[in-house]
Amino acid sequence: MRGNSDDNAPNVPLLKLIDCSLRVSVIPLSIATIWLTVTNHQDNTSYGKLHFSNFMGLNAISAVYACVAAVSSWIRCLVSKAWLFFVSDQIVTYLMVTSVAAVMEMVFLAYKGDKAVSWSEACASYGKFCSRMKLALVLHSLALFSFLVLAVISAYRVFSMCEAPSVSHKEVELEENTT
Repeated sequence: MRGNSDDNAPNVPLLKLIDCSLRVSVIPLSIATIWLTVTNHQDNTSYGKLHFSNFMGLNAISAVYACVAAVSSWIRCLVSKAWLFFVSDQIVTYLMVTSVAAVMEMVFLAYKGDKAVSWSEACASYGKFCSRMKLALVLHSLALFSFLVLAVISAYRVFSMCEAPSVSHKEVELEENTT
């Protein structure tokens, strides 16, 4: 536990404070990404209307999970279930990694196109749409980074409860003889 200079203030472990702060920071990032995604559409007289809704489901799930996990991290009976946070953080992080990778590819194709399969770049005609999609990708990537750190923190909590593997005397003797 970290000590505070004020004796009346409660002592809060630094790791728990970082954990909760990251979980709370994911909520506005996910909500902003959802808003950008829902409101991102552009109409072009030559090509028609373009809209994108890939981020909505996963961002809603990550925002709700982050909110529930932030509240749960302060409930004593759930804090002892470190494996629950570990598994949940891993699942959400992996889902977000795949989502960021897929959308990054879409943004790349929108900006550069793929001449080998006759896909032209779309951002020349849909500039506003592409810039908002890129901003949504940046916000989603920040949420992913938060979940990556949370996955490491939850892994640390789970594996720090385990004892270190024991080394037999034979292994120690063999190591001493080889050096």
